[in-house]
Formats: sequence, structure tokens, C-alpha cells
Amino acid sequence: MSAVLDTVLDAAAAVCLVVGALMSLAAAIGLVRFPDLLTRMHAGTKPQVFGLLLMLTAVALENRDPVMVPLIALGWIFQLLTVPVSAHMVGRSTYRTKHLNRTTLTQDDLQAVLNRAAENATGKGAGNAAENATGDVTGKGAGKATGSAMGDAAGNAAADTSAPSADGRRADGQQTDGSTGTR
Repeated sequence: MSAVLDTVLDAAAAVCLVVGALMSLAAAIGLVRFPDLLTRMHAGTKPQVFGLLLMLTAVALENRDPVMVPLIALGWIFQLLTVPVSAHMVGRSTYRTKHLNRTTLTQDDLQAVLNRAAENATGKGAGNAAENATGDVTGKGAGKATGSAMGDAAGNAAADTSAPSADGRRADGQQTDGSTGTR
């Protein structure tokens, strides 16, 4: 390769590394700075995935070996697939155990779903167990259950915890993030 192309690729790799590191730094600052778990989770997932993409791009530009490109792409694709799923599971568990500050929510779509599931579970009485879990009277609803009426571990844990007030404090005075001080 020519010296000019090497210089351009090195500069592009340096820019990708610096911007990727800044994105990861922004994610770390957001994890420390934001007030509740849902906003921290957002800060930890969105910029982190993009920062990883930029860093992997920099590795590919510096390595300049075509064999590395599929490996780097595979690593980023796995990250892209697993981070949103894990963040969704943590967020749903946080919501169900009521460890969130409701004043930071701008729209609450999950509450209506949980209310409907609770009505279906209590309205059916002592009916068929599959019917209660899936809301399907045919008994063929395997795969349709969303877990909201299933009584999973997060739902059972909600009965054992005290609900936080609007400012994020539980009845025992602790913040929902475990700290005892004020913010």
C-alpha cells in the first residue's frame, strides 16, 4: 500500500478509537450520574454498543487483514443482539419489582398490560392453568404467554418489596438504588 493510504487508514483508526472511547466514557458517566436504574440502563447500553462498533472498526482498520473482518463483525453482531435483550429483561424486572422512580417516566405502556394480565388472572378464578397463564381458552396458547401473568420470580419478588414513593424512596427510607442519602 502507499504511504498516503497507510496514513489515512491510521488517522481513521485513531479517530474511531478516540470517538469509541468517548462513547464508552459517556456510558460510564451516565451509569454513575443518572438517578434511577432505567436511565442508567439506557446510558449503559446505547453509547456502549456504538462505542464498541467504533473500536472494532479501528481494530479492523489497523489490522488490515481481511480474515479479521468476519470475526469483528460477528463480535459486534453478538453484542448488538444481546445488549438490548438483557437491558429489556433488567428493565422489566425493575418495573415489576417497583424499583424505579415513576416521575422519570414519560409514558407508561407496561402498566396497562400488567393490569390487563392481573384482571385476566383473577377473573378466570380456578379455571384451567394453561388458560390462566396464556389467556387462551383453547389451551393451544403455548408461546403466547408474555410472562406478565405467569408469576415469574420478578413478579413474586414484587410482593416482598415495599413500593417506592414518587421521589424514589421506599417506605424504609432507602433510595431505590440502595443508597441512604439524598441526591
